Amino acid sequence: MSREFNVAVVGATGAVGEAMFSILAERRFPVKNIHALASRGSAGSTVRFNGESLVVQDLDAFDFSGIEIGLFSPSATVSEIFAPKAAAAGCVVIDNTSCFRYETDVPLVVPEVNPHAVGGFKNRGIIANPNCSTIQMVVALKPIYDAAGIERINVCTYQSVSGTGRKAIDELAIQCKAMIDGEPVRAQVYPKQIAFNVLPHIDDFQANGYTKEEMKMVWETRKILEDESLLVNPTAVRVPVYCGHSEAIHVETKRKLTAPEARILLRAAAGVTVLDEPSAGGYPTAVTDAAGRDAVYVGRIREDISHPRGLNMWVVSDNLRKGAALNSIQIAEMLVKSYL
Repeated sequence: MSREFNVAVVGATGAVGEAMFSILAERRFPVKNIHALASRGSAGSTVRFNGESLVVQDLDAFDFSGIEIGLFSPSATVSEIFAPKAAAAGCVVIDNTSCFRYETDVPLVVPEVNPHAVGGFKNRGIIANPNCSTIQMVVALKPIYDAAGIERINVCTYQSVSGTGRKAIDELAIQCKAMIDGEPVRAQVYPKQIAFNVLPHIDDFQANGYTKEEMKMVWETRKILEDESLLVNPTAVRVPVYCGHSEAIHVETKRKLTAPEARILLRAAAGVTVLDEPSAGGYPTAVTDAAGRDAVYVGRIREDISHPRGLNMWVVSDNLRKGAALNSIQIAEMLVKSYL
C-alpha cells in the first residue's frame, strides 16, 4: 500500500481553498487525514472534500504536529505568522501568498519550469507559490527561453476579478445587475467600477510608477528562470471576467526563432495546449477554454513585424487552478514522490 499523508488547507473557505479541495480529490492525492483551517470567524462552517463535508477549524488553535503538508492560501499577513509555526512543527508549507516569494532561501516553484528548486524546502520548510500571472507566463515562455534565450519580455495582463477574491466576484455581479436594471453602480472592492470596464491598476502603486502586481512579474520571472539580466516590462489590468487570466506577451529572443519553430516547441511543452489557427475562434479565451481546466493555453503565435527577433503570443489560464491551487498541489505531488 502506498503511503498517505496528513494535509492541512489554510484559507479553506476562500476561492483558492475550495479549488484546492476539489483538485486534491480529482488528482487522487494520497491523503490520510485532511484538515480545513481558517480564521476564528469561519470556524464551524463546512467545506466539501471528496463528496463529504469537512468542519472548518480555527487556525489560531490548531496544532500542526503530525501534519506533513500545509497548503496555505490565506492573506500574506496570516502566512507570515503561521507558516513558520507549521514548518517548526515538521510540516512542509506550500504558501500561495506573496509573503515568502522574494526571500533567497525560500524556493519559488513552477513544476513545469524549475522542478529542481523544490529541494530548497529543506532550508526553512517552506515553498512559495508564484503569482498567478507569473505562473502562466513562465510556463509558456520556458520552452522558448531554453531554445533561443530571451532578452526582454513585454507583457500586458487581463486579469479576472477572482484574483481579488470572493468579494470582487460578488461586486462584479452586483454592478452588472445594477447597470442592466438602470440603477446606480457602487464601487467598494475596486477604486472604480469594474462592470463593463477595465482598470489598469492591480495592487499598490510603487515609487517607480509600476504597481506591485507588475513588479511581482519582474521579480518572480527572474527568480524562477534564474536570470537576473532578464528585462521584463509589465502592465497589469483588471477586466470584468469572473475566472481566467489572459496575457498578451511579446518577447525578444537572443537568437531568431520563427513562429513555426515556436509552435513546435510549445506543442511539446509540459502543461501547454496550443490553440493557434488564424481564423475566427482559432485562439483560446479565458472563458471558453481556460476556466475550469488545468492547461496553459497559447495562441496568436506570430513573429513581430517591428523586431527581427520578436515573437508575440496570447496566453490564457485559470488563475484559481494553474495560477494557484493546481500549482501548489503539483508541488506537493513532487514532494511526496521524491522528498517525503
